[in-house]
Amino acid sequence: MDMYDSMFPPSYVLNEQVARHVFGSLPEQGPIVAIIDKAGNRWPSSSEEFSALNIDESLLNDICAKVDDGAEPVITQANGASIAAAQLATDQTDCGYLIVALPRYCPESTLTHTDLIETVLNQITLIAKLIENNRFLCELQTRHHAPYRESQVPSN
Repeated sequence: MDMYDSMFPPSYVLNEQVARHVFGSLPEQGPIVAIIDKAGNRWPSSSEEFSALNIDESLLNDICAKVDDGAEPVITQANGASIAAAQLATDQTDCGYLIVALPRYCPESTLTHTDLIETVLNQITLIAKLIENNRFLCELQTRHHAPYRESQVPSN
């Protein structure tokens, strides 16, 4: 058990790591990406731009409920922006929801590019899986080598 599990659930830590890796690669004037966990914590790629979308809290809750019901991706319009949402989960961790907002896309353009939007959502999920697998492999390696380090400590 990780000592931080009592302070931060695994999904929180993984969301932080995914946000750090993905958000730095987003282009300016590109999509606005947000990760929202089940507790309501949010990691937007740009806080100002996400706030400027003025997405109603009840709309976000409805989108998340549709994702929970298995309708993925959920694609809708809100305040002149196209919104796509999907579940963000790995084999071990349910991280919550992944929201991609396209503020300069009309509904027709969004529907035309649904395959591309799904690809972006799937790639971010893949990044989360790779980060989680890397963390597990590091923990396993650390546990495997720990007995050797302890036996090599010189005794005075």
